[in-house]
Amino acid sequence: MTADPTTAERLPELGDPVRAVEARLLTARLPRPWGPEAPENHVIVVTVSTESGRQGTGFAWTPTVGPTAVLAALRDDLAPRAVGLEPDPVAVWGRLWLETHEAGDGLMGIALAGVDTALWDLRARSAEASVAALLGASRRALPAYGSGVNRHYPLPELVAQAERWVAAGFDAVKVKVGGRETAEDLDRLRAVREVIGPGRALMIDANQLWDVPAAVAAIDRLAEVEPAWVEEPLLSDDLAGYRALREEVGVPIAAGENLRSRWAFERFLEAGVLDVVQPNVVRVGGITPALEIAALVADAGARLAFHLLPELSAPLAAALPDAGAIEIVEDATFDRLGLVRAAPFTLAGGTLTLSDRPGLGLDFVTSVPGAAGAAGTASTGEDTR
Repeated sequence: MTADPTTAERLPELGDPVRAVEARLLTARLPRPWGPEAPENHVIVVTVSTESGRQGTGFAWTPTVGPTAVLAALRDDLAPRAVGLEPDPVAVWGRLWLETHEAGDGLMGIALAGVDTALWDLRARSAEASVAALLGASRRALPAYGSGVNRHYPLPELVAQAERWVAAGFDAVKVKVGGRETAEDLDRLRAVREVIGPGRALMIDANQLWDVPAAVAAIDRLAEVEPAWVEEPLLSDDLAGYRALREEVGVPIAAGENLRSRWAFERFLEAGVLDVVQPNVVRVGGITPALEIAALVADAGARLAFHLLPELSAPLAAALPDAGAIEIVEDATFDRLGLVRAAPFTLAGGTLTLSDRPGLGLDFVTSVPGAAGAAGTASTGEDTR
């Protein structure tokens, strides 16, 4: 695969070691909260500077818990270890993972994604190219689908959202299910299907709310609306449960947003329990491991559909011809949240088109109005501002 760093040649050395890693937290209120437990998103902006003054900026992300823990991991554990290294994202990721993964692949992996994405941004900027171009992308326009964090929406609001998706030109939409009687879920899905019509794909997402018997029963009833896939019907790491579910249902099964390492994906792929594999680029540790996972998915013959974060998912998908449509959660892209001055892509008629700005194309704001932030810095000791 073109962009697989395990088989591709290493990036050419810059001979310009890392001088400093700086991190700061931006918190943005969601215009459409993802429920009472998720009124905001947290982005930890990471900037890597080299001895010659080159810079790259990436980010880590968490929608609910742990942003200050991620910031502390960057400040106390990753930044000191990155300083002095050649800014090759593949080599740095491998070294930092070996030195820190005893703390777990959860929050530490999210923090590592901040360093990794900043290094990819730096290398692309040094080549005066976008990250997508650096990875060998042959396309800039990608299909996108409308994704709703809408389980808490009353039915009229859910229908109105579906109408907005149709008006925006999306050919596929996703709706949350679970947490209520299946009969009510079916009524909601019927209403959405009526709005979008038979020609658009309708995906459903249970967010790990069922066990195997409940999933089998619910999927059997919800099959009436012809779901394109059922996402996370079980707990994310319940491999035995997914094996049992695969034997009982014929609807395509999607999962992966809460798997945290390439080895977890490898186990699920070897078991053949997933039709659609959904790595979250930040939760798996960044672009470097996400590309390795994409190669595993291709080898297994499954479908790849990155989870959320079009700011990262889109440039990777552009370099991977077998990647699926880009997930767009309503009013949750970084530009809509006020986190960046302009999006690195445009959206029109259900198509996402990447800009050709260097690197990741992200220009983060200094602060989000009305939101508190925090900062942490690690460097060789010299002021890099």
